Amino acid sequence: MRRRSRSTPTLDSCAGIPTSSTAAPPDNSFTLLWDHPRVTLQDTATLTAAEDPDQAKDRRFLDRELSWLAFNKRVLELAEDEQLPLLDRAKFVAIFASNMDEFFMVRVAGLKRRIATGIARPSASGRGPKEVLEGIWRRAYELQQTQADLFARVIRPELDRNGIALLGWEELTPAEKKEMDVLFDSTVFPVLTPLAVDPSHPFPYISGLSLNLAVVVRNPQTGNTLFARVKVPPLLPRFYEVGPQRYVALEDVIAAHLRDLFPGMEIVENHAFRVTRNEDVEVEEDDAENLLKALERELVRRRFGPAVRLEVVEDIPHHVLELLVSELDVTEQEVYRLPGPLDLTGLWTLVNLDRPELKQAKFVPRTSRQLAGVETSTAPDVIATVREHDVLLHHPYDAFSTSVQLFLEQAAADPHVLAIKQTLYRTSGDSPIVDALIRAAESGKQVLALVEIKARFDEQNNIEWARKLEQAGVHVVYGLVGLKTHSKLSMVVRNDGDQLRRYCHIGTGNYHPKTARLYEDFGLLTCNPDVGEDVSNLFNVLSGYSMNTDYKRLLVAPHSVRNGLVMRIEREIEHHREGRPAGIRFKCNSIVDETIIDALYRASTQGVPVEIFVRGICALRPGIPGLSENIRVISILGRFLEHSRAYCFANGGNPSVWIGSADLMHRNLDRRVETLVSLADPEQIAEVESMLDFAFDPGTARWELNPDGTWTRYLLDSEGRHLRDYQETLIEVTSKRGTLL
Repeated sequence: MRRRSRSTPTLDSCAGIPTSSTAAPPDNSFTLLWDHPRVTLQDTATLTAAEDPDQAKDRRFLDRELSWLAFNKRVLELAEDEQLPLLDRAKFVAIFASNMDEFFMVRVAGLKRRIATGIARPSASGRGPKEVLEGIWRRAYELQQTQADLFARVIRPELDRNGIALLGWEELTPAEKKEMDVLFDSTVFPVLTPLAVDPSHPFPYISGLSLNLAVVVRNPQTGNTLFARVKVPPLLPRFYEVGPQRYVALEDVIAAHLRDLFPGMEIVENHAFRVTRNEDVEVEEDDAENLLKALERELVRRRFGPAVRLEVVEDIPHHVLELLVSELDVTEQEVYRLPGPLDLTGLWTLVNLDRPELKQAKFVPRTSRQLAGVETSTAPDVIATVREHDVLLHHPYDAFSTSVQLFLEQAAADPHVLAIKQTLYRTSGDSPIVDALIRAAESGKQVLALVEIKARFDEQNNIEWARKLEQAGVHVVYGLVGLKTHSKLSMVVRNDGDQLRRYCHIGTGNYHPKTARLYEDFGLLTCNPDVGEDVSNLFNVLSGYSMNTDYKRLLVAPHSVRNGLVMRIEREIEHHREGRPAGIRFKCNSIVDETIIDALYRASTQGVPVEIFVRGICALRPGIPGLSENIRVISILGRFLEHSRAYCFANGGNPSVWIGSADLMHRNLDRRVETLVSLADPEQIAEVESMLDFAFDPGTARWELNPDGTWTRYLLDSEGRHLRDYQETLIEVTSKRGTLL
């Protein structure tokens, strides 16, 4: 066995944007060789409200990595919420697990790579890179242990009480075992490849996120014990139904049949384990190199990234764990001992069961009320509506299929349409958007598709769609060297008889019909000439050699989003000084950019009320005396993923609202092409404002960020009554074709 040296382990009216300060609401056995110290919530912060405010300027940011873990803790709290139906709680367990996988594959892997190469620097929070990494290990271990305990002690027994049994092999009936014997022989056994480890068989490569069995066998002739690895096939179902809603895990089926894989050997023991690898893609872009080929090479390399996490079942013995730790070259802190089953992303099998009584009531999106007024016998005429007035869409409450998707499908079939230009960041495998672009090209229209093939974990899908589009005659481009194109843009050029018009869609979400039913997003459909000119100029930048950075209704990163928002923040300070209405409200996925945060701090110190609705990471620290006492930060999670971005300013009584793709992070503002568009219709501005009124209302359930970096969840009012659920209320209102106005 190869050995390596180990270092010592380290361990409520619709008043719009607020114009006065908003106060926070009241109210074989093996013992572990190392300990994971329990982390407190204070580890997410570097300053508490009790500290000297004069120190705030130096310690005014929360750490982004630990803030992300705080976000995933909020996801886990939904799984713990007894008010939610059982299968929805199981869903949030699966989402938590998937989130953790991506966090380790990208964020932890990237941090380790920077430390190893010597390019890591202290974060804006003041923490050194190794300090951040150790904080991640401690906090992530605690969260994963909480998740595993929740599933073992609460979710699994509740599933069983509701007739959904997740069984071990020994719990199966003789008839069920016989049925699984047949299935193993016919379906599972042919796919398995046991890999021995001995002097003539080196330790095998373990692919990222794969579930495996570490098997110890004994040769009865020599008495020698040997190690082997069996990979659980990822293309087979994780859980097999052995009876009506009775399931057994695939790894348990394989473990029960190991004698078939090692005939003549004695099976001593077997234990499940799972490896997470660095799967962040780094592409060195060169003007002279085909980006498609460069990315394909990088995707191959990604499969062999170094391990960053090893998950093992808690009863794994010392000698087996020692072998895995040594061969996979992980540190003790990167080992997560958990009760089985590992990889709870597999719970989607159970979440998708047809048990409506164990889920929230099914939601069916409705056609936007702005489009329903011109609905024909088959579908709304989207282009005719947009010719009359702008349409503000709010997905998933407004159906994607009868708005954005239909807009492009009608454009593809319209003989008066001359050209279509489209950005594609993520889309589905059976995308009607891609099909519409292909039909448009085949009918002779000029079609441009800007496919962002570097969209993380969708790279291979986007490569395939890019080639399919090219084969159909679509002009496919990949954007600007060194920048990801994250903008959500569509433009249709139509001959309306009297003139050529440019019909545009600018959104906050991807052109992905499936996620559009699960993600909350805004979109603007318009044929406003200024917007059309801006979008046309931006497409020319992305597809040609244009250097244009001047736009009338757009803010475009990396040139003008940060500066444009900071300028408007400073303008609110001036409005406040002059006694005019002033206030700032942001809704975004993440806020990390120090320049933006410092501008918000300046606004707060000048008395401008600031409210932020953030889903994920927040490096801003609210409520610090002398720095951010006028800033309030909330978070709302639920059945839909809050994905829209809206930046709202009171603007002296003439409210200004911007929507688009940009979050307030360095990558969005510096390394991506992002777009924000200003709303012009006063009713649409008021609609966004009223939505935020409701989100920030003390009567709405939410989390609030405290000065020390912890989050407090508010579910009940002072009299013990449940606060209103933000998303469920919006479902109720929009299902009646109403608004919050």
